[in-house]
This record gives sequence, structure tokens and C-alpha cells, in this order.
Amino acid sequence: MRFKVEGTTGAAPTGTGTASTVESASEVSVFNNSTTAYAVTIVTAASGTVVGNITVAGGERLILKKEPTWAIYAANAAVLLSPVNTRV
Repeated sequence: MRFKVEGTTGAAPTGTGTASTVESASEVSVFNNSTTAYAVTIVTAASGTVVGNITVAGGERLILKKEPTWAIYAANAAVLLSPVNTRV
């Protein structure tokens, strides 16, 4: 998959209260830098309503599309988040 990196990579916050908009990105690269599967949750804002969640397998990378104001957190900080743009 081709994409442009649009900011820094950081460990996912591990709670709804610290969920991140990932620099207000509408597309986020999610990489599980572990061999264990972890849940990733999208919320309307930090401590907001759950929009949805997925489980990311160990070593898996995927791109999530979200609203810029929505935030993400994961069950473990081994999940790394990067703002990206796939429309390049």
C-alpha cells in the first residue's frame, strides 16, 4: 500500500481519557509492534462515545479512516499510530 506519512509515530494511549486524535488525522496507520493481538478503539473524543473497535494481530499494519476529531486508544502501548494520507 502506498501512503504519505504526515506526522510523527507514537505509542497509542491506553485509555479512553487519553485517547488521541493522532494530529487530527483522517487516516491513521496502526501498527502492532508485538506478537500479541490487541484491541484498538475509536471514540468520538477523549472519554467520548465508542464509534467502533477492532483487534489488530501481532505484527499487523492497517490504515484506519476516521473523522479528524475522533480519537483512538489501544489495549497496549505496543500499538503505534501515525497520521497518513493514502490519497497520493
